Amino acid sequence: MSLEKTLECGFSMPAVGLGTWRMGGRESRDPADDGTASVDALIAGIELGFRHIDTAEMYAGGFSEELTGRAIAGFDRASLFLTSKVWKSHLRYDDVLRAAEGSLKRLGIDYLDLYLIHQVNPDVPLRETMRAMNRLVDEKLIRAIGVSNFAVERFRHAQGWADSKVVANQVHYNLKVREAERSGLLKYCQENDVMLIAWRPLQKGGLLDRIPDCLKEVAEENGLTPSQTALCWLTSQKNVVTIAMSRSREHLEENLCAADRVLSGDAVEFLRREFPGQTDCSEAVPLS
Repeated sequence: MSLEKTLECGFSMPAVGLGTWRMGGRESRDPADDGTASVDALIAGIELGFRHIDTAEMYAGGFSEELTGRAIAGFDRASLFLTSKVWKSHLRYDDVLRAAEGSLKRLGIDYLDLYLIHQVNPDVPLRETMRAMNRLVDEKLIRAIGVSNFAVERFRHAQGWADSKVVANQVHYNLKVREAERSGLLKYCQENDVMLIAWRPLQKGGLLDRIPDCLKEVAEENGLTPSQTALCWLTSQKNVVTIAMSRSREHLEENLCAADRVLSGDAVEFLRREFPGQTDCSEAVPLS
């Protein structure tokens, strides 16, 4: 069972979860992928002890949600923490409601533990989107509201239109990509009882291709692998959790073992200071 993190408001979620981006395709379904490997990986992850699965209606055109639904069908729903996201083209009031209904149907469940606005759409007033999110909470179709890729100012606006607390902001954050720190978002979340969910924690294509000496040093001192150390660097920080995707049982076990390990404050700050090649802005989805 993966370690949970809990906010002062009472909202709680696992420290390390399973991501589903690129399971079954990218923005649209890959006709060459029947999803069997993805379903097997998700089942293996749950059996190992993962409880949080993160998906979205945009992933593989909804197919990732279907695959997640297949994987969780044999498990107790109440034991799982399920997150999905409404895409930026569906942020009008009625569209949000329809999108949530579609996600629930594809997942084969009655409610989501956390529902996120996936990306910013400046053409749709936040007030309208949040009115729909409020209704979903009222109807018990979602248990908590979150956002993704929101800068501090926009997050404040979202909270202003929400009837309940906006509990999470999912952003691109890892040892290399430091936009959450340098924009003030991390500090804001820590000071305002908000969970920061770090996506792409291992930064495929750069973070661990050449393991820097500082990461090796901390990993060896703590009896961890470099990947575990990179995950622990995130989850050892206040109000920070993460999601990582893997189809390998070996990597699933490795990632899960990082869920209940905590680096010292000195180790966290050492890596924050010394990790090479840091960037101030996400090249994938910058905050806005």
